[in-house]
Amino acid sequence: MESNAVLATLQPNYNILSPSRFYSSSASAAATTFLPVFYPQRPLFSPPQYLKLDKQVLASASCRYVHEVKSPFKNAAVLSDSYRCKVNSKSNNKILKILKFAPLLGCLVENGLEAQIRIMDTCVECSSEASELADIEWDNLGFGLLPTDYMYMMKCSQGGNFSNGELQRFGNIELNPSAGVLNYGQGLFEGLKAYRKEDGNILLFRPEENALRMRQGAERMCMPAPTVDQFVEAVKETVLANKRWVPPPGKGSLYIRPLLMGSGAVLGLAPAPEYTFLIYVSPVGNYFKEGVAPINLIVEHELHRATPGGTGGVKTIGNYAAVLKAQSAAKAKGYSDVLYLDCVHKKYLEEVSSCNIFVVKGNVISTPAIKGTILPGITRKSIIDVARSQGFQVEERFVPVDELLDADEVFCTGTAVVVSPVGSITYKGKRVSYGVDGFGAVAQQLYSVLTRLQMGLIDDKMNWTVELS
Repeated sequence: MESNAVLATLQPNYNILSPSRFYSSSASAAATTFLPVFYPQRPLFSPPQYLKLDKQVLASASCRYVHEVKSPFKNAAVLSDSYRCKVNSKSNNKILKILKFAPLLGCLVENGLEAQIRIMDTCVECSSEASELADIEWDNLGFGLLPTDYMYMMKCSQGGNFSNGELQRFGNIELNPSAGVLNYGQGLFEGLKAYRKEDGNILLFRPEENALRMRQGAERMCMPAPTVDQFVEAVKETVLANKRWVPPPGKGSLYIRPLLMGSGAVLGLAPAPEYTFLIYVSPVGNYFKEGVAPINLIVEHELHRATPGGTGGVKTIGNYAAVLKAQSAAKAKGYSDVLYLDCVHKKYLEEVSSCNIFVVKGNVISTPAIKGTILPGITRKSIIDVARSQGFQVEERFVPVDELLDADEVFCTGTAVVVSPVGSITYKGKRVSYGVDGFGAVAQQLYSVLTRLQMGLIDDKMNWTVELS
């Protein structure tokens, strides 16, 4: 055992920050080494005599990041529940390990820590092949935030260009109280997903479409935006850095949330002087509590989601706050969500709170046309192409609410919901049902083709997926 040699290198470089939240007294003795602790600086609290070094991998990342400028492991970082170090970087610059401490857990690893860690006389190495899944209940994923390891951040000034983005530990961000996004709602977001294939590789679904939509929205909201290449590369880096949070095949997906916001301080009504592009991720399951079971909608004919000439056609943050009142009232009555009508004639379908709507009659699939008040959904666009490739006639047009009364099927599409069958719609007290046993035949067919393509189970003849190894 080479404990003393290890501590000789480690001891000048850390400060104890906090007790572990992850320590388990049942940790295997065979997997641990007790190291005496010396304190070159006054500790923040009275520590025990030993650190217990556990070989369990807490997190992993592609080792290509270790010595690059954008490396998440290059600079100092506060880890409340893990310790990281570069191991023997002079002899092997790809060796990296993230180790778990107990019972003290929590160290500040300062710039350039280099040490050779040996446990049980075996050098611990991390190659680009090593990647373990996070220890969560993958069978019980809902659609909620699970904090992951890293987020991506990039800034620029008004009139400038984005550059020098970097990965950072996931956590809170600091904003001036006068930030444009807080005072005037100058912000956009996107949503896309990553799926794990059976061979362990990861697929992104049409990330360039999200990049283009963000750029279109940024122009409407007077904001600079990352280029398509910057957006896609940032998504790739963020997903790879959080690879262990991508669910196993068939257990869900990694939801990716890019944000673009006016982060600079501005008091008078004007575009912010600085902008932040940020990406965070979270593993998710089904969006609706019903899962893939049919959802029940109510048509809202008094409150409206968007108006002509407004921002309904871009993914700005204010569009979603506007639906909360009607959505909350609907859920209180037992409905899954709200279907909105146009605000001029109050008779044409627009969209559900966070997804697009499709109406099926025979071999014809109809969906409201994109006319400035409806978000051009990427899943919507994909379903239209898939439906046409499957021989269906797809019509993008004004769809009167009365057509719901004799439709064969109704379904919703969106990044979060993918394809969700509608079991019933209630309009002015009248309820119309479309079946309670699950997907209709058309929705099932389209859902199967799209999800199999997203998960890499069929050949991608559309060239929609981007594979990360």
